Amino acid sequence: MTPPAGSPASPDSPAPPTSTGTLTRLPSLPPLLLRGALLSPLKRPRPDADFSRTRLVLPGLRVDLARLAAYERVCGFPTGADALPVTYPHVLGFPVAMRLMSGRDFPLPLLGLVHTSIGITRRAAMPATAEYELTAYVEDLTSHRRGTEAAVVTELRTGGGTEPVWESRSTYLARHRVDGSAAPQGPEPAATDRQDQDPATPDPQDHTPATPHTEPLPVRAEWRLAGDIGRRYGAASGDRNPIHLHPLTARLFGFPRAIAHGMWTVARCLAEHGTPDAAVVRTRFRAPVLLPGTVTYGAEDGRFELRGGDGQRLHLSGEIGPYPA
Repeated sequence: MTPPAGSPASPDSPAPPTSTGTLTRLPSLPPLLLRGALLSPLKRPRPDADFSRTRLVLPGLRVDLARLAAYERVCGFPTGADALPVTYPHVLGFPVAMRLMSGRDFPLPLLGLVHTSIGITRRAAMPATAEYELTAYVEDLTSHRRGTEAAVVTELRTGGGTEPVWESRSTYLARHRVDGSAAPQGPEPAATDRQDQDPATPDPQDHTPATPHTEPLPVRAEWRLAGDIGRRYGAASGDRNPIHLHPLTARLFGFPRAIAHGMWTVARCLAEHGTPDAAVVRTRFRAPVLLPGTVTYGAEDGRFELRGGDGQRLHLSGEIGPYPA
C-alpha cells in the first residue's frame, strides 16, 4: 500500500491503522456528486498522497426488487429469477464508494475522474431476496502514465460469513501532469487505455485513436442503442450523471451527445454472454459510447468486447472465467 505523504517508502513501514464506519442506510447520490464537484478544485492529486483507510460498512442491506427488475430490463438480463446479475452489486455499492470518493480526505478530484477498469469475483449465486452486508474502501493509489489511479474495493457478505460472496476492484484515473521519473515502468499501455466516463467526466478534447492491439473478436450481435439508454439506466441504478442523460447536459462537458454509462456497457455484454454462478470477470473500459449509436458485441473463448458499428473503435474489452480458476 502506498505510504502516506512524508513517510518512508519502505516495505517494513507499518500500514496506517484502519478505521471502520457503520452506515444505517445507503447514502443519497446527488448530494455526494455535488459535494465531490465542489471540492474538486481543491484537490491536488499525486500517487504518494495520503488517503483515508476507513472502511464503510452497511449491514442489513436488502435489494429493492422493483429497481432490480428495471435494471435487468435495461441491461438485457432475464427478469423474475431470485438471483442478482453479476454486475448488480456494483449498483448497490456505488453510493457507499461515492461517499468515500467525494470526501475531503479522498485526494483525487471527482470532476474528470475516469473509471478505467473493474474486476469482479463472485463465489456463489446471490439470491435477490437475501440480506447482505456491504463494505467499501479505498485500497491504494498508484502512478499511471497519465496521472494517479485509485483502486476502490466493494464487498458483499451474507449469513455472517467472513469471506465475501462478491467483491470488485475498480480503478479510477485522475489525469494530471506526471514527472517522467515517477511514471510506471514497463511496456507502454495501448492507446485504447483512455476510456470511459464513470463517475465523472472524461476529457472530451482527448481524441487519441482507440486502435486495438488485437484482432476483433467474432461478432455475435449488433445493437442499435436508443438515445434514452442513459436516462433509463440512471433511473434503475441511481447514477444520474448529466453526461449520460441528454445531449444538452452532455454538451456542457464538451460532448456532442450523451454517452452510455460504462457499467451499462459491461452489464449488457455479460447479459449477452452469460455468467456462471461462481465466476471471475475482468473488464477494461476503452472509449465512451455516444448515444444514440450502433455497437457490435464480439466474443470468443471467454473473451468479450464492444466495438463501434464499423468494428474499428474499441469501447471495452474483457474476459470471464470460472471461480476458482
